[in-house]
Amino acid sequence: MKMAVLLGSPRKKGNSETLARAVAGPIEQGGGTVEYIRLNDRNLRPCQGCGGCDKSGDCIIKDDMAEIYSVVDAADRLLLVSPVYFYGLSAQCKIFGDRMQAKWARKYLLKERYRLGEGRKGYLLSSAATKGKRIFECSILTARYIFDAMDVEYGGEFVVKGVDKRKAVLEYPGELQGAEEFGKDILAGRI
Repeated sequence: MKMAVLLGSPRKKGNSETLARAVAGPIEQGGGTVEYIRLNDRNLRPCQGCGGCDKSGDCIIKDDMAEIYSVVDAADRLLLVSPVYFYGLSAQCKIFGDRMQAKWARKYLLKERYRLGEGRKGYLLSSAATKGKRIFECSILTARYIFDAMDVEYGGEFVVKGVDKRKAVLEYPGELQGAEEFGKDILAGRI
């Protein structure tokens, strides 16, 4: 199993990344490979809405997204990792998702399906400082649509509320254990 972990937080080694590494641990221990992409460290321009991908399925913007497309295409499992900012995904994840317009064009305009029937799945991992009842709704819905554009089945989410300061999640060993169990479920194909 090949997993791509798309780290969407500008914070290095923060709560989202700590949880992501707990999810990925069982994948690596089970013989799979995990590639981490820190979106904040990449040169990524937002989608320009230019329609350049409509005829080819390829984005015409020349930046680091070309490498990310390759990693995403090669992965069997994708983990989109984002803190909640204003009840949604981080700007870094949103740029990533918007740039999947090229994959959307390939699937819906060109009718080219990618790795169909291979059981590829995508998951959302998200953390939030507050504990609002609906804090993750927008992020989950957006992640579902991003994965749909990529021809990747949505496998579910692991979300944690009430963690703000860097490494605050370490004060909640049950959440870290839950993240590890989520990774075990991914590896075993239960989700």
